[in-house]
Amino acid sequence: MVMGICIALILILAGFRTMGKGLMLGAVFSVINFVLIGEILPLSIRTSRKQATAFSLGSIIFRHAVLALPLIIAAKGQSFHFAATAVGIFMVQFVILTEHVWNMIPAVYHKRS
Repeated sequence: MVMGICIALILILAGFRTMGKGLMLGAVFSVINFVLIGEILPLSIRTSRKQATAFSLGSIIFRHAVLALPLIIAAKGQSFHFAATAVGIFMVQFVILTEHVWNMIPAVYHKRS
């Protein structure tokens, strides 16, 4: 989220206000999605397989609807850049992947020495 705020602030200060707002909108909903994953996942573990499958499917549909909201807002409104909003939706995944790769770099470097 901090990365999204920083990039959005840079875009806004550089004069790309709609892009910055779109990135922030997508990043906020991306964080909401991951919070929902964390809250809903333990609930499906305590049930039977059939109930867990139905609950998980409902959860996926609900979370996709939540992720569709910023795209709908960006498509309908003029104050949010659609592509930046879409990029913002993947901000949490990008940060997780980047951190994982960043943490692997010293390990690879030390193995070669």
